[in-house]
Amino acid sequence: MTRARTAALPTGVPPTLPPPAAGPRTTLSADLPTGLRVLAAHAPGAPLAELRLVIPYARTEPGLAAAQELLAACLGTGSRDRTRQGIADRAADLGAELSTVVTAESLILSVSVLAPGLPGALDLLAELLLRPRYEEGEVALAQRRAAAAPRAPAPRVRLRRAALAHGFGPHPLSSESGGTAPLLEVVSLVPDDLLALHARAVVPGGSSLVVLAGEEPDAVLRLAGERLAPWSGGPSGLTLPSFARAVPRPGPVELTEPGDSEAGWGDAVAGQSLVLTVGPGVPTADPLHAPFHLAQLVLGGYASARLARKVRDRLGLAYDVSAGLRENGAGSWLEIACAGAPGGAGRIAAEITRCLRDLAEDGPSRAEVDRARAYAAGFTRFALATRAEEASALAGFAAAGLEPDWLDGYRERLAAVTPEQVAEAAARHLAPDRSVVATYEPGSMAAPAHPGPHAPDPTAAPPHPGPHAPDPKTAPPAAGPHAPDPTAAPPHPGPHAPALKATQPAGGPHAPDPTAAPPHPGPHAPAPTAAPPHAGPHAPAPTPAALPHDQKGARP
Repeated sequence: MTRARTAALPTGVPPTLPPPAAGPRTTLSADLPTGLRVLAAHAPGAPLAELRLVIPYARTEPGLAAAQELLAACLGTGSRDRTRQGIADRAADLGAELSTVVTAESLILSVSVLAPGLPGALDLLAELLLRPRYEEGEVALAQRRAAAAPRAPAPRVRLRRAALAHGFGPHPLSSESGGTAPLLEVVSLVPDDLLALHARAVVPGGSSLVVLAGEEPDAVLRLAGERLAPWSGGPSGLTLPSFARAVPRPGPVELTEPGDSEAGWGDAVAGQSLVLTVGPGVPTADPLHAPFHLAQLVLGGYASARLARKVRDRLGLAYDVSAGLRENGAGSWLEIACAGAPGGAGRIAAEITRCLRDLAEDGPSRAEVDRARAYAAGFTRFALATRAEEASALAGFAAAGLEPDWLDGYRERLAAVTPEQVAEAAARHLAPDRSVVATYEPGSMAAPAHPGPHAPDPTAAPPHPGPHAPDPKTAPPAAGPHAPDPTAAPPHPGPHAPALKATQPAGGPHAPDPTAAPPHPGPHAPAPTAAPPHAGPHAPAPTPAALPHDQKGARP
């Protein structure tokens, strides 16, 4: 096991930023008559072409949630021209890989294809969009998977919903269902229901397509316009509404589990204390975003930031500590999340509050600002190391309304930020009295049981053992072959245990948490293979859902 370490910079010495790139890519964009926005970026000599199609797909209508879940699981498993195997065979012929990602507000189709196969990949994509087929066998398979997956939301998901509801008011992201349909509704659907939703939701109106390829951008625009011209419809209206409040209403939120509840079984954080705060954030497009971003990094954006050093390393209270900007079509907020041992939520929350207050009142040191700036500038390069990641970032920028060259200008803005500006941003946004502080304790730790009138007096001396009592130096009787080893270490024994991430079913149990803002993978987080929109570049990007329609070569 290795520990991430960040070298300290001498106070007052500005960091050495990565050398500038050769120059921003040549990009052209066009709005097709169908409502589809196409962005073509030139990557000379690229052996692969990368395509990202982002379709609005927010779960804002409860009556559609079941069909949305199944459609996401079945899209790409067939068309009127080909079966699942036929699609896989065609993808193999082109040297292509197709996958689908579902986020809180988007359905994203991602294609990587050998450069000569770009026209064929666009034809195959058009076939799936224009002539879909949802076979009974594929729908039944998706329904069985949905029935086998846990439907109850995980503790982390419920805690985030409760915090968002308190901070911003009623919203699809904070509803109890969170867009998850009752199982009875999922298993009662038939293929015609999915075709009806496809006709409404899988439409070009409001969607965007990014193509990163070696072809000249104008040629790519013509090609995409020709191949996708018959695709029509929309907009679907499946977009997240804005929060009722621009900044969260502060205050405490407590969430506990009944002592005999099995909620959370099978979840990575079941049985742990959780703390989640929701505070004001500065949107990515705001001119004051760069100072806020550096303040967020100083607080908890990397392995040696203040929260990690104090709450995890020094006090050993938490296994998982993170702080980042969450951003999507609903709004933006600063979210701090910690997971620790049962019974520790109150103390973790107190330490987070202390860290927020110290940074807001005293500001960061010059060395902390320089370190955060170096980290941010370096990570913007690392996050876009491959063309797949670059295509995802461009899709995120396009969907969020940012210019394709936003990242190049952002590096310059980071370099211009002063420690005084970071201190001002911290004072304005990080004061703890501006945040929602939500805590969760598992059932057995929610409240100690009342001792009752017959409980032993804890102050009484232990009884005399007497002549027939067992020798206290001998081992107790064995409790059978399945008894827990009393000398074994408890689970998650220290601050360096693996980070824990909870997910919420959305098209299957492995899809991203629908209440989390699924950001595009811009400069501050690892980029996924497909870029969700409207989310800013600060939070972990969603991982592709383990759906049955991923087409990798000829594998059925």
